[in-house]
Amino acid sequence: MSPSPELLLVAAGGLGREAAAAIRAAGTGTSVAFLDDAIEVGTEIDGVTVVGPATDDILARFADAEVVVCSASSADPERRRRLVARLGLPTSRYGRIVHPAAVLDECETGPGSIVLAGAVTTTAVTIGAHAVVMPGVVMVHDTVVGDYSVLAGGVALGGGVHIGEAAYVGAASVVREGCHVGDGAIVGMGAVVVRDVPAGEVWVGNPARRLR
Repeated sequence: MSPSPELLLVAAGGLGREAAAAIRAAGTGTSVAFLDDAIEVGTEIDGVTVVGPATDDILARFADAEVVVCSASSADPERRRRLVARLGLPTSRYGRIVHPAAVLDECETGPGSIVLAGAVTTTAVTIGAHAVVMPGVVMVHDTVVGDYSVLAGGVALGGGVHIGEAAYVGAASVVREGCHVGDGAIVGMGAVVVRDVPAGEVWVGNPARRLR
């Protein structure tokens, strides 16, 4: 790691390690460090060093580094939003991570977004700020993925799907064209969504139905 990292990854869990791997795969030579409140400074994880907690003084110490939040939870979809709010950084501080094996045709990605290997878009797709797109996700024309949302591995979104803010769409689930998944909603693994999912609800099954 360089003495002054160019990219700070907040949270050194699974998503953080995947994000770091995506940077290595890109071959740009970008120097990366972790910020994590629960891991001792100096700990090395997959070749990336923890340089401190995600606090104001540490962020100021590395003021020239871009930041990407790498925390995601199916049980608490709002966690990413809360962490970004806690950091209180200007939008200009946030970087973007796109794995070189992702195929993003005519796609807009927001600040702080993460797109991992095998993700595919077709045309006119928008991925919001701080959104996470895990491996193997397919998003076709006119899809919108809201800020802070997470699409788990293998998700397939039909044309014109709209995923609200801070939603979580579980692994291998499918959302029919034109459907909306509301803000803060959770779609369970393997679910088949054929109608709109209201904000804040949990839907599971095939066809997907409200669980709670």
